[in-house]
Amino acid sequence: MSSRKTSPPSGHGGDKYSVLLPTYNERENLPLIVWLLVKYFGESGYDYEIIVIDDGSPDGTLEVAQQLQNIYGEDKILLRPRAKKLGLGTAYIHGIKHASGNFIFIMDADLSHHPKFIPEFIRLQKEEDFDLVSGTRYKGDGGVYGWDLRRKMISRGANFLTQVLLRPGASDLTGSFRLYKRQVLESLVERCVSKGYVFQMEMIVRARQLHYSIGEVPISFVDRVYGESKLGGNEIVSFVKGLLTLFATT
Repeated sequence: MSSRKTSPPSGHGGDKYSVLLPTYNERENLPLIVWLLVKYFGESGYDYEIIVIDDGSPDGTLEVAQQLQNIYGEDKILLRPRAKKLGLGTAYIHGIKHASGNFIFIMDADLSHHPKFIPEFIRLQKEEDFDLVSGTRYKGDGGVYGWDLRRKMISRGANFLTQVLLRPGASDLTGSFRLYKRQVLESLVERCVSKGYVFQMEMIVRARQLHYSIGEVPISFVDRVYGESKLGGNEIVSFVKGLLTLFATT
């Protein structure tokens, strides 16, 4: 993949990482994911902030987030809630507006993405000056744990179909554990039209179109620890529709 340089790599000291955490009913998971983020960022010595974007969770997620802010400080935990569930793409747009980092992590708040991989994302990005680094379940040591055969087949099938139709230059398109240069994420989000699960896939396809360079870190994805999975039949139908729309328009 051809590389388009967007900014010279800066030194360890000048970089700041903003983590965007969209949440909906994650009160059990949020304290643990935040603790792990603080731990791994603390050990690696990088400057960071965690931006919690709660979409009006009825389970008290925001109250838990406020308690975490009291524990870790307002400079580390930023609360940028919204009144209701408005979708992943708009959550990222909302989060970017409030982010002060020159690099932005996106990840799930439900513990399916382990923060232990964060130092590896940062190391790979720095070595190659990648525009974005994506976690992959389908290369190297990557894998999925806690899914039944149906979920695995759907995920593999969706990924295979997308590879055939779109040739995106990345092995895992529907994953949502990624590190972006800030201006790269801004330019991609501006162009994306998809909602829900297709959004992540469109981000990679648009990145390829714009000749951004993509690195990949193998990750182990663990099905959510607490709460209900949000992937149902409707999402699968909308995924296929979105995929065909992307195929027709890119």
